[in-house]
Amino acid sequence: MMSGKIVVLVTCRSAREARRIARTIVARKLAACANLISTPVESIYRWKGNVESAKEFLLVIKTTRKRFAALRNAVQGLHSYDLPEIIALPISDGSRKYLAWIDESVAARLPSRKIR
Repeated sequence: MMSGKIVVLVTCRSAREARRIARTIVARKLAACANLISTPVESIYRWKGNVESAKEFLLVIKTTRKRFAALRNAVQGLHSYDLPEIIALPISDGSRKYLAWIDESVAARLPSRKIR
């Protein structure tokens, strides 16, 4: 059973860039949470016909499939790379409370509260 929630992986040039992207997407309610792996990962990849390597910082982002297009557009606009890695992986199942929290955190509007 698919939950409608996704994990999005984004690699960044620096921890500072990753932190800026994470704060922006969470503030805009495009993601419920973004974990920054602050120890660099080594990426080995093909770019323009050559095998390259780089130290990068990984963001692990939790959001909903419905918010993915807006999240992807925001990351592309904030990212320093010409072609940033933005990969979505489905969350097939999980804690019901956690999955509900993701929904609440990326909702377009906050739940209405009664004024006393």
